[in-house]
Amino acid sequence: MSITALISPQLPLLRRYARALSGSQASGDNHVVAMLETLVADPSGFDRSLEPRVAVYRLFSSVWNANPMNRLAEEVGPETVADRRIEALTPLPRQAFLLAAVEGFSTADAATILGVGDDVLGELLGEASRQIGEQVSSRVLVIEDEPIIAMDLEALVESLGHTVVGNARTRAEAVEMARRTRPGLVLADIRLADGSSGLDAVNDILADFEVPVIFITAYPEMLLTGTRPEPTFLIAKPFREDTVKAIVSQALFFDTAASSGLARSA
Repeated sequence: MSITALISPQLPLLRRYARALSGSQASGDNHVVAMLETLVADPSGFDRSLEPRVAVYRLFSSVWNANPMNRLAEEVGPETVADRRIEALTPLPRQAFLLAAVEGFSTADAATILGVGDDVLGELLGEASRQIGEQVSSRVLVIEDEPIIAMDLEALVESLGHTVVGNARTRAEAVEMARRTRPGLVLADIRLADGSSGLDAVNDILADFEVPVIFITAYPEMLLTGTRPEPTFLIAKPFREDTVKAIVSQALFFDTAASSGLARSA
């Protein structure tokens, strides 16, 4: 099988990882492009002895960590919220945490991707958990029409030290709650109880004020099509507890406001 055929199916999720790692759609996508350019220049960088997704992420990590600014991000001056928080969360622990908790790699695969031993990976994960636990608390609005899922999300968010200001089941409820409570983070389902769209609700909210948004969907690939603008943060259903915690921490870590004018899903 050609390298193109092996790599292409991995790119949507790799782009999600790159965006969460960098806190920016543009930066994340640029690093994925840099990886592809590296591969064109030297196809031997793709290790065919590994499972394709592991091989792709390993190549991406080698390109990412070859950039001194990525490996030494904590030395960037505190000019923005992201810069200040990067100082508090060092690069390798962040990569380890994202690979294991968000991307769902096993400990062994995550260690292979980063080129470290299992023991070192364990140390990185422990350090990431400690550092992420020190992130500032926030007020969170949940937009979810399934009561059980909403309760699970609220419990997870509160376990991280955040406050849930409300749970909206429709577009109208979501917009009203957001305007009244001014949350610091929004967790939004795509399809809501009355047939309205979570994307439309988010667009209405973003028209009033900027706020980081995490979308929740059973079909994340529908929102990772390469058409701009796209959401930076996604949680796939059914979600894992560690995934929710990791994405919430990342969204607040970077204080990344969602792109306005998101295309509505089909």
